Amino acid sequence: MKETAESLNFIEHIIEEDLKNGFPKDKLRFRFPPEPNGYLHIGHAASICLNFGLGEKYNAPVNLRFDDTNPAKEEQEYVDAIKRDIAWLGFQWAKECYSSDYFQQLYDWAIQLIKEGKAYVDQQTSEEIAAQKGTPSTAGTNSPFRNRPVAESLDLFERMKNGEFPAGSYLLRAKIDMASPNMHMRDPILYRIINKAHHRTGSDWCIYPMYDWAHGQSDYVEQVSHSLCTLEFKAHRELYDWYLDQIYDASLLRPKQREFARRNLSYTVMSKRKLLELVQKNIVAGWDDPRMPTISGLRRRGYTPDSIRKFSDLAGISKRDNVTDVSLLEFCIREDLNKTATRVMGVLNPVKLVITNYPQGKSEILQMENNPEKADSGTHDVPFSRELYIEREDFKEDGGKKFFRLSLGNEVRLKSAYIIKAESVVKDESGVIQEIHCTYDPESRSGSGTEASQRKVKGTLHWVSIEHAIQAEVREYDRLFLDEAPDSHEDKGFLDFINPESLKVISNAYLEPHLANATMEDKYQFQRLGYFTLDSDSKEGKLVFNKTVGLKDTWAKQNTPPTPANQPKQNQKSSPQGQKKPLNEIQQISKKLTNFSGDKLETALSSIATLAEEISYDELEPLFNTAAKKVGTRIGVMVALRVLLEKGEEKTSAAAEFIATGKADDNEILRAEAEKIN
Repeated sequence: MKETAESLNFIEHIIEEDLKNGFPKDKLRFRFPPEPNGYLHIGHAASICLNFGLGEKYNAPVNLRFDDTNPAKEEQEYVDAIKRDIAWLGFQWAKECYSSDYFQQLYDWAIQLIKEGKAYVDQQTSEEIAAQKGTPSTAGTNSPFRNRPVAESLDLFERMKNGEFPAGSYLLRAKIDMASPNMHMRDPILYRIINKAHHRTGSDWCIYPMYDWAHGQSDYVEQVSHSLCTLEFKAHRELYDWYLDQIYDASLLRPKQREFARRNLSYTVMSKRKLLELVQKNIVAGWDDPRMPTISGLRRRGYTPDSIRKFSDLAGISKRDNVTDVSLLEFCIREDLNKTATRVMGVLNPVKLVITNYPQGKSEILQMENNPEKADSGTHDVPFSRELYIEREDFKEDGGKKFFRLSLGNEVRLKSAYIIKAESVVKDESGVIQEIHCTYDPESRSGSGTEASQRKVKGTLHWVSIEHAIQAEVREYDRLFLDEAPDSHEDKGFLDFINPESLKVISNAYLEPHLANATMEDKYQFQRLGYFTLDSDSKEGKLVFNKTVGLKDTWAKQNTPPTPANQPKQNQKSSPQGQKKPLNEIQQISKKLTNFSGDKLETALSSIATLAEEISYDELEPLFNTAAKKVGTRIGVMVALRVLLEKGEEKTSAAAEFIATGKADDNEILRAEAEKIN
């Protein structure tokens, strides 16, 4: 029983506690609520696996609800892609729902708020409203329209709905508290005008609810018990509950919002806006480009549903934002394909090899095991003949003592075939080797049972018979970005870190004929080269294969498998491999602070304060000397210092000097954070 409890993530602990306190198990209901404004990516997979995984664990329904409240960015293409991705991952939703299903109910509730004096129509610009919001440390200013008569707001709101006004001319705002320490409670916007047809409701509506208004109310309509959101919505929870308070019927179930950390991945970007920019600027070939972190891109590259679900399980559910190393994802697909992929041979950079003592015109059929890791996987036929292709890099005229492939005078075994010995080479006028001439030992055929077949040699090479080989295009992929965190830099944009070598196209690869009948569901290990899958660009007579991942992690700094987030290495205090240390995460977030305002800024500052709980003063003090121009980092350090001092750390002279400098700085946010420290 104890082991079971310890294996639960913190969300499951919350649910178990609710059940223990009397919540009926048959009332559990979850939802996955994507906005159809782009394709799902590996970060969304965490939420998919969490919500649908809870549904499976508790035998509870899980709705797929599209939060389609912004027709300016949403399309049916994205709806279809999202449904396809979730089904491919192996999950089935109970109901397919849309926030647009509830537009009339949301409108009626908004009318109720106006009548109760809890909402009003504002006609200021978004810039004027933002200026009145104040800062996290200073109160906001009331709108001049905050006390507009109820009848006037009702009239204007109906006219907004009827399409009488242009976009941006009027807004409906909730009347809450402009002095609230929570910026989200400072008269948030409920509705805005968008004069654009909706992909489901057409031109029926000219006003559309904001996400915060539609989110909790949709949960309530669907009677969702646990509304699970990513951490940036933690600061929205108070508003979520306030909205529910206004319409809640005690005879119905009241949803509970809880938050978990967003899944971030190194060497990529996870913003749908930035992923769309990659598509629109033709940096990638589309949302399903195999270099993209989208689920459709990973599927096209050769990733399997099991590998993505395993990755989500190993990465775990966390209470704080972190960055998971992409090597953990690659580890999961390697582990999966090693067990399931059929072993075949392909040559990507060919050089001709001629076995001079093999009879002219002769060929024979050899047997190759499909997968040595899989019992009873069977074998398939591989033709062998006098003339073969091998990899050019597998031969050196003089390889030296540490080269265990083919060289003049030395022997190697051809995979599942014979032992050969290199005798001579044929070169062109420029000295490039065109042919390698070898002899073979006829008694050394693998599996023949002869003494010669058991003879050991140090190297084994893959090959294809030239006479029988099929020609194909092979696409080798590398990481799309050269930087571990391409969108975290103050002085550069994420596009500055694009890897120019992220795609290498090999037009003339030669493969064994078994691959002529490959399908996109089939997975292959090209012996000694990596794992490959057929691409959707393939046509009759022109096959295209994508490299999913290599046999080894060439980027990894260490050879041990990544450690799951919930299983730290023994006797080590450092963060598990695949995750950044809290101080590094603070620095990454801080670099972006000067680009944030309003809700985004508040969320970022809150994240830094949470991360600061896990660092020491000794780690933080060296950052007091950060250059003045890097004001974002200085703000983050100030927030972290406040947390440490509140926990009882001694205020050193260095800390006091840093605080004093912050109070005198020109940056308003830095000054405000410094003033918070007693």
